[in-house]
Amino acid sequence: MCGRFALYSSFAAIKEYADILFELGKLDPNYNIAPGQIIPTIVKNKDGNLLEPARWGLVPFWAKDPQIGYKMINARAETVAEKPSYRAAFKYRRCLIPANGFYEWRKPDKQPFFVHLKDRELFTFAGIWEDWSSDDGSQIRTCSIITTEPNEIMGQIHNRMPVILSRQKEMDWLSNNNKNELLALLQPYDSEEMSMYEISKAVNSPKNNGQELLKRKLG
Repeated sequence: MCGRFALYSSFAAIKEYADILFELGKLDPNYNIAPGQIIPTIVKNKDGNLLEPARWGLVPFWAKDPQIGYKMINARAETVAEKPSYRAAFKYRRCLIPANGFYEWRKPDKQPFFVHLKDRELFTFAGIWEDWSSDDGSQIRTCSIITTEPNEIMGQIHNRMPVILSRQKEMDWLSNNNKNELLALLQPYDSEEMSMYEISKAVNSPKNNGQELLKRKLG
């Protein structure tokens, strides 16, 4: 799964990376993004790529209670096209979720690790989004990160990993409408291009949010 991640690149860096047309505004570095927080997402319309805010934890349009989003921060690649909670978003509302790295916990001892790419600081997760309206007419946009089987490096600590898209696959994810071709994009990322290391358990609390969370654990 993916339950926490970090995004500390500037808006300018994200804009250049994804050729963003619409400016979301100032982005503060967030070293400990947790479910329920508002995060930037990259979506595509007829004019180009837009950077838009969404709350992490997808709420289906038919849901009665938006709190269901806390149980839907991840969508499994194996079922995202068929599961009622996700299939409409998969078909019509896909997004990219920018990140610099993510956190995962080794199951036996709950030791946290920071996971990142070796060759580029900024990358994107494959995501889906929905707009949900309450009875009073207020609306929130929510999103979910898609997960898949672990690659060799992630399999050392967990049985799932987020889908990280290569540069070549990012625009396919936003633009392609062929179900089978979209599902083919949802593969484990090449483990030889990834790195991970143990960090402090300070990351366990979302209240801790600073660059020190990325420091390698000593000893």
